[in-house]
Amino acid sequence: MIYPIDQIRSDFPILTRHVNKQKLIYLDSAASAQKPNTVINCESNYYRQGYAAVHRGIHTLSSEATDRMEQVRIQVSRFINATSADEIIFTKGTTEGINLVANSWGRHFTQSGDNIIITEMEHHSNIVPWQMLAQEKNLTLRYIPLLPNGTLDIDRLSSLVDKRTRLFAITQVSNVLGTVTPLTSLISIVRSSSDALVLIDGAQGVMHKKVNVQALDCDFYVFSGHKLYGPSGIGILYGRKMLLDSMPPWEGGGSMIRSVTLKFGTTFSRIPTRFEAGSPNTAGIIGLGAAIDYIEQIGLDNIQVYENRLMCYALQTLRQVPELILYGPEERIGVIAFNFHHHHAYDVGSFLDQYGIAIRTGHLCAMPLMAYFKVPSMCRASLAIYTNYDDIDCLVTGLLRIHRLLKL
Repeated sequence: MIYPIDQIRSDFPILTRHVNKQKLIYLDSAASAQKPNTVINCESNYYRQGYAAVHRGIHTLSSEATDRMEQVRIQVSRFINATSADEIIFTKGTTEGINLVANSWGRHFTQSGDNIIITEMEHHSNIVPWQMLAQEKNLTLRYIPLLPNGTLDIDRLSSLVDKRTRLFAITQVSNVLGTVTPLTSLISIVRSSSDALVLIDGAQGVMHKKVNVQALDCDFYVFSGHKLYGPSGIGILYGRKMLLDSMPPWEGGGSMIRSVTLKFGTTFSRIPTRFEAGSPNTAGIIGLGAAIDYIEQIGLDNIQVYENRLMCYALQTLRQVPELILYGPEERIGVIAFNFHHHHAYDVGSFLDQYGIAIRTGHLCAMPLMAYFKVPSMCRASLAIYTNYDDIDCLVTGLLRIHRLLKL
């Protein structure tokens, strides 16, 4: 199949914009991806023609909105190959999904002396909740260290796992280095030495390759809609039904209750609504469904092949830029982190912005990783389904121009 890049780019209206009198080159999709017309129109039409509170009315609009929301739950379960739609919890995003697990499962099923294993390259969202839980419950937080090439020292895992290991929480793809973690072998090591549960942060993986939570043998899987070309403020927590059934609610309020009395207290609803207190982001949920439809029409296999070729080209051409330091392994997905000699990432990003090129700069919500590489910040360019070879050429041209201006 010839990848329909021109058609795809035409589906994203923001790509026609100019920034600082230059054509927009958007290379910050790992932070948040742009939205195709089908997602924008779907969410807009819902507000125009179908908005209503869900699960709380017998009138037509409420029933229609409820049906659309629950159809997306079924759609997501199929998208990641869960065994049941009941295993799909709607959240605000990856961060809330991880915090839900930490505050529900973590508070009730860990005890002093237990340990949790993460890695040195995790996003803060998969570090801070476990640090907070460890402090509260007197747990030990262990981590798999990085190697200089940007991969994990997986040989260290066996020495970290023991009978008191309760959770292994790991990213599918590093948001800084693009490193693809060898989940199958790592999870196998954890399973063979402990009864620990496995949580996968799929925020940087779900948009680049097919996800099968059953094949991965994970207990929890989290991702965000806005990185999957969907709306902001909506995400997914997948959890095995048996586990979710055993977990108490984290937040209280409407929708998640069965009965409330002043005298006898509250009984809670069954899953998944037990974990969805308050009015949901129905428009975001419906928009996420439209984004998944869009992705599946293109085909994740086709996307993966195209993006892999584009990544190879990007790495090859970036190596032509003098004094550019690239971080991460050769085999990677989605992102390229770099620095320009001794110049601060913020300055490089500011120069590129003047050329209409949008990248991410800073610690990238991965300060332990920055500490490992002994830098305060990095630049990050990220690829998406709409990124083309011209975008890469413009980035390289911009960096060469900066090199001349700064007289490195």
